[in-house]
Amino acid sequence: MSSTIAVLVGSLRKESYNLKVAKVLAQIAPSSLKLKIIEIGDLPFYNEDIDGATPPAAYTRFRNEIAGCQGVLFVTPEYNRSFPAVIKNALDVGSRPYGKSVWAKKPAAVISVSQGAIGGFGANHHLRQPLVFLDMPTLQQPEAYFGNVAHSFDENGHIVEKSEAFLQQFINAYASWFEKVK
Repeated sequence: MSSTIAVLVGSLRKESYNLKVAKVLAQIAPSSLKLKIIEIGDLPFYNEDIDGATPPAAYTRFRNEIAGCQGVLFVTPEYNRSFPAVIKNALDVGSRPYGKSVWAKKPAAVISVSQGAIGGFGANHHLRQPLVFLDMPTLQQPEAYFGNVAHSFDENGHIVEKSEAFLQQFINAYASWFEKVK
């Protein structure tokens, strides 16, 4: 039986490279994993005032979806040397109310996707910091920085072979590590 892995995509753009990479990862993932992209763009900014007896429907939907997954994969762009607010907000929503975090003990991995040469290094490492606090064991190696992503898809939107091999190595490593730590 395969384990369901939540995939959080940090770019909300309809044709984002991050979303394209997430979809490729879902297609090439080993059969032991079922990757499921979870919507985070509809989450209101976390506000304890609205998270009472009847939290927003988007909070409840999101928390239930994450709770039903056994692991989490973050696919993030880099904005101003950090990860985007939409991912931080998702982390905050999922960690509340206090004592009911949906994140604890879920094995995670981070891949940063960038059009730049350094592949979102800052976002990748910055995102790892809150994952420590949220008690999410995180894949250490291989580190995954997917730079120059605009050159990784052909004119028909298909990933080029060299880039697919990089993604295959990453998702295989996550699958192997996930089996050890789950």
